[in-house]
Amino acid sequence: MRLDPRRDYPLASHRPELLRTPTGKRLDEITMEAVLAGEVVAEDLRIAPGTLRLQAEIAESSGRPQLGQNFRRAAELTALPDEKVLEIYNALRPRASTKQRLTEIAEELERDHAALLCARLIREAADVYERRGILAC
Repeated sequence: MRLDPRRDYPLASHRPELLRTPTGKRLDEITMEAVLAGEVVAEDLRIAPGTLRLQAEIAESSGRPQLGQNFRRAAELTALPDEKVLEIYNALRPRASTKQRLTEIAEELERDHAALLCARLIREAADVYERRGILAC
């Protein structure tokens, strides 16, 4: 099924049946009553990787491939603990990491998390940082 941005976006309004929380709840199950009854947990308030992939499809169908790639990378990152995402973010700051460290992060993302798009981006960043002279010594 291909999403049509003109018909299906925003997904929450036009295609809510496609959206689920990471625990599998439908959007209409996230209500104040459910929160007060303890039926909604913190994980229910996070975005699910499937939702991000749907957003990527919408973006790409709208002629925004870079935004689509950002959503696809974000979908990969949902599998990582928040601390790991922050560690990667900090490692990507100019002069914060050596090329070897960035390569190790990319390898870990591929090996342990199947985050191939994120790994590719980190390798690309390492090459650009090297060309621009902004790697750590």
